[in-house]
Amino acid sequence: MSNIEIRKRITALFFVLFLIFVLLLLRLGYLQIVKGTWYQEKALENRIREIVVEPKRGVIYDRNGNELAVSIDAEGCYAIPAEVRKSDKEDEIARELAGILDMEEKDVYGLITKDQQSVWLKFKLKNEQVKELREKNLPGIGTIPKPQRYYPNGNLASHLLGFAGDYNQGLEGMESAFDKQLAGINGRLLVEYDAAGQEIPESTRKYIEPEQGLNVVLTIDQTIQYIAERELDKIMQERSPKSATIVVMDPNTGDILAMANKPDFDPNEFQKYPAESRRIGAVADSYEPGSTFKIVTLAAALEEGVTEPGDQFYDPGYIKVNGETINCWAGGGHGSQTLAEVVQNSCNPGFITLGLRLGTQRLYKYINGFGFGSQLGIELSGEATGIVIPEDQVKPVDLATISMGQANTVTPLQMVTALSAIVNGGELMKPHLVKELTDREGDVVKRFEPEVVRQIISEETSKLEREMLEAVVSKGSGSNAHIEGYSVGGKTGTAQKPAPGGGYSATDYIASFIGFAPVDDPQLVAIVVVDTPKGYPYYGGTVAAPAFREVVGDSLRYLEVPVRYESEEKAADDEETTVPMVINLPVDKAENVLRDAGLVSERSGSGQVVYGQIPLDGVKVKKGSSVLLSLHKPEGVQDDEDRIVPNLKGKSMRDAAQLLGEMGLVLVPEGEPYPTGVAGEQQPAAGTSLPQGGQVRVKFQPPSGIGVTP
Repeated sequence: MSNIEIRKRITALFFVLFLIFVLLLLRLGYLQIVKGTWYQEKALENRIREIVVEPKRGVIYDRNGNELAVSIDAEGCYAIPAEVRKSDKEDEIARELAGILDMEEKDVYGLITKDQQSVWLKFKLKNEQVKELREKNLPGIGTIPKPQRYYPNGNLASHLLGFAGDYNQGLEGMESAFDKQLAGINGRLLVEYDAAGQEIPESTRKYIEPEQGLNVVLTIDQTIQYIAERELDKIMQERSPKSATIVVMDPNTGDILAMANKPDFDPNEFQKYPAESRRIGAVADSYEPGSTFKIVTLAAALEEGVTEPGDQFYDPGYIKVNGETINCWAGGGHGSQTLAEVVQNSCNPGFITLGLRLGTQRLYKYINGFGFGSQLGIELSGEATGIVIPEDQVKPVDLATISMGQANTVTPLQMVTALSAIVNGGELMKPHLVKELTDREGDVVKRFEPEVVRQIISEETSKLEREMLEAVVSKGSGSNAHIEGYSVGGKTGTAQKPAPGGGYSATDYIASFIGFAPVDDPQLVAIVVVDTPKGYPYYGGTVAAPAFREVVGDSLRYLEVPVRYESEEKAADDEETTVPMVINLPVDKAENVLRDAGLVSERSGSGQVVYGQIPLDGVKVKKGSSVLLSLHKPEGVQDDEDRIVPNLKGKSMRDAAQLLGEMGLVLVPEGEPYPTGVAGEQQPAAGTSLPQGGQVRVKFQPPSGIGVTP
């Protein structure tokens, strides 16, 4: 073979090798540059295990900053199925976990072998369970703090608050309505593993902190809510109705101050209650309002000018409409009477006469204008519209029955909103439950201002109707709603319930009362609706009006609304007392203190120390009123752990008592001539360890420049 041929072959081989090298270089460049990021991500996926860390849900507060729903850290157990499978000990791990977590072994096995990156096994672990899991150190099994929802007041406002599930998701009530704002943003725990599925020692463990959700501040006042629920408890005990509802509203803003429903439930253990006990009757249930609806007929008649205060009416005991006879509730009728007396007597023929004078078109102008037959836009889901006969289908007899509160149905929320418009000068306010949203620092993110939907009646008509409704309480069927020291207006209602086969039941009734106070400057509007009370009498004036009196009376005193007149029989001071502070006291001593103040106590929980009270100290209430004592030990406080005494200097007595109570310590206030003002010296000093129930003596003194007189 010649040298030339050899050189040609060498040259060809060189070019082939060079081409292969270039191709390899291009391939390497493609993998490194073009696909490099993709392969890096795949490598991370193989090495990194990700555990989702849920954020704490935002707090739900009442209008005064009292906590109604909070999130607490409770340990949760998780599994990484890939790591469990790598250990080849699935059966053994499932058996161990079933014993520790008190679960079925087959259920545990199914979870720890799932085709998922990670799974939760159980939430709200006890301290002993966490300790045992950490000691056993099972492959692929770990624990991590998992925020869980806690409702410190138990059943209080349970329908409004709703509840959240184990996975931090809102399921009902405000928890569901504002779930997006409350939920926050998930964090992550990233752990690095080797090819065998074992955690790499000293490897990267990256913790991406979750972002807490926004706080929701409600328009609800915790104390007024408690007062309303207290009165409903009395009704449920004495009358055993199917259900009962109270709604209290500020007529000038549309703020709902209380929305109470019975039966209710404890959102901490909602699974133990039937679904019907979680129904929000104030919003979701509609009923025929009976005579309470006459306030709408009266407003329309006065505004349209079809009647004047001095008009005379004659009631023979019945009225004929298109050949049909409709009787008055009073057998012999009311005879000759003025318009004011028609209202005071709740005379059916008188109101039917007003309805017939108005006609269907004009009456429906106000029915629709007040929001009946449509949703009012409350923040809760499931709001009912009620049932209103279509205007073009209303016959003369229908017009007559509608005028006195039959045929159409309404919700308690619609009625209380309508009366608010009637007494506030004629403005229909949109009812709402949320005051504002705040961040974790307490800064306002969004504020919900009062919203005027429309002007319904004039201020003159509003003033005139307020005066007429006052006579219902002072002289008519609403006398049981009279509140000492305040002028009250309102309307009773006793409506027969529709019978299943048609017509009306002769035994089942809806007893209700709707009213407002004070008459000259309404601050509160409230409605009480009782479905099928047992026993006789079953009238709204005897069943619902007394509850209205207690709720609105105690609420006016709590809000420090000035009395309009002094009782001739007894001075107001003799009937009222100031709630003392009993937080941190042993329950027996707390009850003695309340008894000495002329109050009665109700217990919530089974502890021995008072950790919270409703109403709070300093509130003026009627003697004989109840104070709810919360004996629930705050979450996170363990009996076998010492507490570190905090620095209390500069705190008020209430704040100091609440802080120590949350830690399981007891405040002993001191001062000359009596404890008042802010905290100064304390014993033991801040930083000292004390066992659960330990006493902290604090000397309270007025801030500089303020004198104390005995």
